[in-house]
Amino acid sequence: MKTLIITTDTEAAFFKRGQKLAKLADKGLRVPEQQIISFEDPADVLSLLTTARLALFQAIHHAPGSITAISQRVQRDRSVVKRDIDALAKYGLVRIDDKPLAGHGRMKEVHTTAKRFRLEANLG
Repeated sequence: MKTLIITTDTEAAFFKRGQKLAKLADKGLRVPEQQIISFEDPADVLSLLTTARLALFQAIHHAPGSITAISQRVQRDRSVVKRDIDALAKYGLVRIDDKPLAGHGRMKEVHTTAKRFRLEANLG
């Protein structure tokens, strides 16, 4: 996916966007390579995207890696980083891939889900 958009909007706007995409698909036209995560309440966006989670997200975007390696890079406790990564993954901002390690075990590697991200706020 190329772009992930996080926005605030109404339920009606959500369905209107869906109708526009369906019309494009029905006409055989190109559908934008993007995912939109929409919240009705701006407070919900702020609850998800805390200052610490934004810094963590940026660290993952610049250099994906294991949860342990990322927690060391951002100098935060691994369990807190894991909890924040799980919250970001729940909404599709990051993905956790289970990768085999040569010779022994497995590793969970964290990546962002898109190349570009856009945060919008529609307050009214």
